[in-house]
Amino acid sequence: MLFLTDFADLAVVLPLAVAVAVALLAAGWPRGAMAWTVAVPATLLAVLAAKLTVAACGSLLPLHGLRSPSGHTASAAVVYGGLLSLLLPEPPRGLRRPFAALLLAGLFAILFGGSRLALHVHTRADVVAGAALGVAGALALARLAGPRPAGLRVAIPLAAALAVVLLFHGEHLRAEDQIDRVSHMVWPLTLCCRPG
Repeated sequence: MLFLTDFADLAVVLPLAVAVAVALLAAGWPRGAMAWTVAVPATLLAVLAAKLTVAACGSLLPLHGLRSPSGHTASAAVVYGGLLSLLLPEPPRGLRRPFAALLLAGLFAILFGGSRLALHVHTRADVVAGAALGVAGALALARLAGPRPAGLRVAIPLAAALAVVLLFHGEHLRAEDQIDRVSHMVWPLTLCCRPG
């Protein structure tokens, strides 16, 4: 399971996000590149904000078992599910790219969320929260990107993504430790969360 979950570590996801943005531009999809550079960082920032909020105010939140929304689950959903939804051919008539993004991001969220549960690093509530953020990010990406341009050179972003994954898989940023330290320094949020 660790082998699988390492594909969604920030040590892989961050360089992957940069490489895919550049590759989408080089492949001839500037709108797709712009959508990617908005949706992926926004999703990662939303996960960070959720983690900080839960760390500071978790006892006041009505979600049982929520300790820290799963960043791996969210990252896998938005990056891998989102990328595949952009690069697959236009869905058949009647289906829309956001629906494809929903399905693909959901599948990646289930796969990576399951790995986080199997490794006992997150609770079900953590995985569900991460999945919701990641799937929402993938949906936003699909909507912002619009239709795939004719003649898009799909091999360019695929090759870039594969190269980054092969190069960085197995590296770890250990972001959870840093987030825990930062959460104690976010005193305005902590003050807002104190009861009465």
